[in-house]
Amino acid sequence: MDNDFLTDFHHVATFGATKNNGVDRQAATAEDKLSRDWFSRFTREQGWQLRTDSIGNMFALNELVPGAPYILLGSHLDSQPLGGRFDGAYGVIAGLHAAKRIGHQLTETGVQPRYNIGVVNWFNEEGGRFAPSIMGSSVFAGLMERDRMLQVQDLEGTSVAQALDAIGYLGSDPGPEVAGYAEIHIEQGRILEREGIDLGAVDYSWYTQKLDVEVLGEQSHTGATAMADRHDALVAASKVILKVHDVVAGFEPESIVSSVGRMTLEPNSPIVVARRVHLVADLRAVDRETVVEARRVLLEQIAEIAKEHEIRILVNDFDVRDIQYYPEAGLELVEKVGADLGVSVRRIRTMAGHDSVAMNRIAPTVMMFIPSVDGVSHCEREFSTDRDMLTGLRALSEVGYRMVCGALTADVAESGTRDEESLVL
Repeated sequence: MDNDFLTDFHHVATFGATKNNGVDRQAATAEDKLSRDWFSRFTREQGWQLRTDSIGNMFALNELVPGAPYILLGSHLDSQPLGGRFDGAYGVIAGLHAAKRIGHQLTETGVQPRYNIGVVNWFNEEGGRFAPSIMGSSVFAGLMERDRMLQVQDLEGTSVAQALDAIGYLGSDPGPEVAGYAEIHIEQGRILEREGIDLGAVDYSWYTQKLDVEVLGEQSHTGATAMADRHDALVAASKVILKVHDVVAGFEPESIVSSVGRMTLEPNSPIVVARRVHLVADLRAVDRETVVEARRVLLEQIAEIAKEHEIRILVNDFDVRDIQYYPEAGLELVEKVGADLGVSVRRIRTMAGHDSVAMNRIAPTVMMFIPSVDGVSHCEREFSTDRDMLTGLRALSEVGYRMVCGALTADVAESGTRDEESLVL
């Protein structure tokens, strides 16, 4: 069964494969369609029900207890541009094989499950083509408005609805009722690798927010306009980018990260001074206060840049995500499974966002990490070993099995979840 998983994982990695062993499989592209078609075939081969909802989320559902809610396993099959093979895809493929194993285990043992088992491929977790990220799971969880997200456009002007319809995955099926959710993912950091730990049990997520920055200058001729007469949006934007990068220096090391990951330029001509630059800045920190203070500093610095260059710079907040704490009962479940399997486990935070962050708002949720070589992610060099993937698969299978039998939901009902804060849009 391990070989079946590895065969499927490495096969899916051929969809949108790049020459440097990565993948370019952005949401609702032709490459994404290949992975979705594969997900559909796998589901039908198992005799499970396939549903696709109206934001493009795909569900492979194995009804074990008629009328009962589902324990969902999963992640996403879309990638970043020139991304890695593991981010997201590992969680979906491991989820499918774990669900298959859980079905066999229930048959062999004769144990009567409490819940059904399902696997999900969430739409547009990456947000590389359509912003914001974590879109499909957030719509499912009621944190984003479906109609609004369907109207979001990529840089070419294609909407989410148009893109999904073009590849045949703008569905209309209802999503399943969910009793719990479990996701496994590569760490995207070096903690597990450095400490020689097999499995991470995610206990909380970092506070995150993005800034939409629009730098508005004046278009003019690069050769004919005197330097003193220019209002160059690109020069001003470059200073904003440096301020975003440097703002972390004012805080404790490793307590905050920042970046500008997207920039568009108008008119983008080699002989025209730029009139408009659009940037997306990303701030993430271990606590809310750090992000709020970094934002305050940046707004002051951006105002100074605008004054210096006699241009306008508009800044708007969006995609703000408060810290999410995962249920203590779920952390204990992973630790128990690790002990039973002889797998080392440590608790670990996630700086990155995941579909589990959205799902944790509506159902008891478990998030697990396996080691990432060199901690690299969103990059063609992203890598986790077959051994670590198989260890994670075994852990996910056992966690899922126990959740189907009621372990996590019963524990959460008795003890309650840890303090949770909402995702704000």
